[in-house]
Formats: sequence, structure tokens, C-alpha cells
Amino acid sequence: MRKLVYGLLTMLLVALVGCVTINVYFPEAAAQKAADQFIGTVLDNAAPSSPAKSNEPAPPPKKSGQPSAMLLDLLIPAAYAADVPNLRIQTATTDAIHGRMQARFRDTLTPLFNSGAVGFTQDGLVAVRDAGKLPLDQRAAASAAVADENRDRNALYREVANANNHPEWESQIRATFAKGWIERARPGWYYQDSSGTWKQK
Repeated sequence: MRKLVYGLLTMLLVALVGCVTINVYFPEAAAQKAADQFIGTVLDNAAPSSPAKSNEPAPPPKKSGQPSAMLLDLLIPAAYAADVPNLRIQTATTDAIHGRMQARFRDTLTPLFNSGAVGFTQDGLVAVRDAGKLPLDQRAAASAAVADENRDRNALYREVANANNHPEWESQIRATFAKGWIERARPGWYYQDSSGTWKQK
């Protein structure tokens, strides 16, 4: 009888393990935190950011007296742990982009945002909102700075997705950063709402 019970338990366990589907979801909270830190150091002209800390959640404590749960922990976690979302945002490429963006905001873009000539778009980029706010001889330089900034932003969103081995996350990373740029905009700066209408903070 005992052999039959152990045999049934073993079959049930094998069936259960075989049915486990591991999905990797976009780590929204980790992405928001990473985007906020990146954006903050760009807009606040802070020193270059320190190495990113792991956002991987701590494993839940194992409870004693639950042998079936412990047995499942032994069989499943190796596959599961490999797919726990941990957003990596710092690479050599993102560090270079960060430095360029920080310098560009310090030297060029902040005055353009302060004047209202430039604003944050709804898709995580920047745009010339009102060229009339600039003297004629500064418009070409402003357009060039905006183009350089957008090139770096597009590269940033793509690099973060690729660094996490999930290129399909690029649009979600872009949306997370877009929201972050707007939230961190200073009073008086312009941004686009979800309909594309310009508003002032």
C-alpha cells in the first residue's frame, strides 16, 4: 500500500512539474525605479551614477514542516530563478549615453526647456515646441541638439531592452521613461499629454 501511495505521489509530482509554465513579465516596478534614477542624474546634473544595484527580489523564506513544498522548491527553482525579471540598465553603452545626455542638458537643453522652445513628447523623446522663442541664429543649433538627444534616447531604450535579453520590452521601457521624463520635468517646462497636446507644468 505504501508503495502505491509513493508511486501516486511521484506521478502527481512529475505531472505538476511538467505543467509549470514560466512566464517572464516586464518588471514594471524595477523599470520605474531604474528610469527615475537615470533621469534624476541627467536632469539634476548629478555625478555619474554608481553601479546599479540588483532589483532581484529576495527569495521567500522556506518554511519547515512542509516537505512537499520543500520538494517542489528543489525541483522547480533552478529553471524559475533564471527567468526572474531583474532590469539591467547600466552597460558601457548606457553609461556613454548617460554622459552625453547629462552634458547636453547642462550645456544646451536646459535653457531651451526653460524658454519653452523645447518640450518632452509623449513617446519619450524631445521636440522643438515653439521655434519662435529662439533667435533665428540659434534655431539650427537647437534642432541639432534635439536630434542628437533623440538619437541617444532611442539608443538608450533599445540598449536597455537588449541588455536584459528582451528586445520585445523596448516599447514598455520607452513608455516607462516617457512617463518619468514628464514627472521629473521642472515647473514651467512643457510636455505632451497622451493626446499629444502641449501642456506646461
